[in-house]
Amino acid sequence: MAGTIPPGSGSGSAPRRRFRAWLLEGLADRAKQQPGPHAEPADGHRRHSWWKVMCLTGVDYFSTLGYQPGIAALAAGALSPVATLVLVVVTLLGALPVYRRVAEESPHGQGSIAMLERLLSFWQGKLFVLVLLGFAATDFLITITLSAADATAHLVENPHLSDALHGRQVLITLILIALLGAVFLKGFTEAVGIAVVIVAVYLALNVVVVAVGLWHVFTEPQVVSDWTGALTAEHGSPLAMVGVALLVFPKLALGLSGFETGVAVMPHVEGASGDSPERPKGRIRGTKKLLTTAALIMSVFLITSSVVTTFLIPEKAFEPGGEANGRALAYISHEYLGDGFGSLYDASTIVILWFAGASALAGLLNLMPRYLPRYGMAPHWARAVRPMVLVFTAIAFLVTWIFDADVDAQGGAYATGVLVLITSAAIAVTIAAHRAGQRGWTAAFGLISAIFLYTTGDNIVERPDGVKIGACFIGGIIAVSLLSRLRRAFELRVTSVTLDPLAERFVRDIAHRRIRFIANKPEERDAAEYRDKLHQIRSDNDIPPEDDLIFVEVTVRDPSEFESELRVTGQVLHGRYRVLTLESATIANALAAFLLHVRDTTGQRPHIYFEWTEGGPLRHFVKFFLFGTGEVAPVTREVLREAEPDRAHRPRVHVG
Repeated sequence: MAGTIPPGSGSGSAPRRRFRAWLLEGLADRAKQQPGPHAEPADGHRRHSWWKVMCLTGVDYFSTLGYQPGIAALAAGALSPVATLVLVVVTLLGALPVYRRVAEESPHGQGSIAMLERLLSFWQGKLFVLVLLGFAATDFLITITLSAADATAHLVENPHLSDALHGRQVLITLILIALLGAVFLKGFTEAVGIAVVIVAVYLALNVVVVAVGLWHVFTEPQVVSDWTGALTAEHGSPLAMVGVALLVFPKLALGLSGFETGVAVMPHVEGASGDSPERPKGRIRGTKKLLTTAALIMSVFLITSSVVTTFLIPEKAFEPGGEANGRALAYISHEYLGDGFGSLYDASTIVILWFAGASALAGLLNLMPRYLPRYGMAPHWARAVRPMVLVFTAIAFLVTWIFDADVDAQGGAYATGVLVLITSAAIAVTIAAHRAGQRGWTAAFGLISAIFLYTTGDNIVERPDGVKIGACFIGGIIAVSLLSRLRRAFELRVTSVTLDPLAERFVRDIAHRRIRFIANKPEERDAAEYRDKLHQIRSDNDIPPEDDLIFVEVTVRDPSEFESELRVTGQVLHGRYRVLTLESATIANALAAFLLHVRDTTGQRPHIYFEWTEGGPLRHFVKFFLFGTGEVAPVTREVLREAEPDRAHRPRVHVG
């Protein structure tokens, strides 16, 4: 009919196509080029001095000064400086040695998760990594929401803005998160120089605030006497104070947040001229300096900020709704340096907290593609950056709404994510030291692991929000991952096929005739096994005696792997039977890849012969999915069908 518009050619079709193309631009294999602080720079990308890269860590690590002193005071009260001292000891003698070892073991920024992935194999290793990814997602996502909420607190409590913004904390936090997501949708470009400026200005302002606070502490003797009197009245003896501080310490553990990020930024660290890709010693040295310097700077600020905020701020100001809640140092800056300087401090804090959210979102976008695609556990849309930005932004909205943009309420969840990652790192380096035969380091790291296990357990019992959020992420990641792997089960899943000289000779010798292979499950591998199998296949399929047949055997090594290289080795057994041996994660996918390789190199369609296996189809599919075995014949045909839609060019599968 004239004037009829064909389906799909309407006026809205082109915009929809453009939107889809824009949304799916930037696949996961480009995530390393997504220039967040956790990305591996492309070849030729300029790297930086360790102290500059430290500022990338600093936007996450140092920004916790915006809320850490207030949370510490709320959790420990007058005992906050003592509990913070315990935190510093654990930082310098526990977390720092652990991550210096992680830097040695994982010099390309993979972190402790990659270490555990190497130490653990098969499905238990994959599932353990997925669990850690859930807690890592908790850590990074709560960094976004907590930082945005604290930035909002600095806006709302500013004397010049409090009347206009009071009561709108959730809305403002959502706007900040939305702006963060919009930046990544447009295309986020990190610059080390920006991070250096932000961190330098922020730390300089903190030096001023802390110095002025300490001056008031030392020049007002009643402040110290009031504090010591409160301690004695509440806790009695010094021994009791130390005991309580040890019990309270886990609530302050979010002050350990910068170490995993510190290792993640390793690819940006400038190495030495003699560095090799396998062992970049210069980069490792630089990263150790980065971690040590950042830990020392943060330790000094943690102790001094705890002292000035505990001594100079009334206890009721730390309570929810109080003027110092979530912004203790900002309260000091306004109180003792005036609203002009205080507003400057607020602005600096808001900027670094917002940039910490950008760091965390870049971390999420680079962490997930590092693992899930290799496991076959990423749906199609998860390969693109922008859909993942929308997903993480939506989740951040939900978390903000659930916690009502409350900094204190999110502290436990944040600390749980941080502590689980640090504990896993401590366990990883303990195992690595044990395998290296280093008894002293094994004992030391074992003790550190025990401390972090206690700290993590205490935090979970005291504030289970982090586990609940982490469990939601873990459940979501595992569910999506398994569904994705199910959908991709019949992909070819072999990255390359390599034949040794004898295997190439076997294929070359029969290339001018009909190419026939026998799929054999190796058992005793004696002469009788091959003789009986050859006789059975010939009789079941009416194969003439003059036609050659070659045995193909696949050994499954790690069925939890998704993609792998395929190496084919030729053997002559018992003086007459030609056997090609393959190693892969699954039998069916390996056979399909080998058959397609033979077809492409010889120009002929190969034939492969199977025997049916006894058992139900569901049981066999489970065996294929989990162990790479099961009923091989129909799965091999299905893999071939997906890889080669044209039946005329597809290798032939025969089952007798």
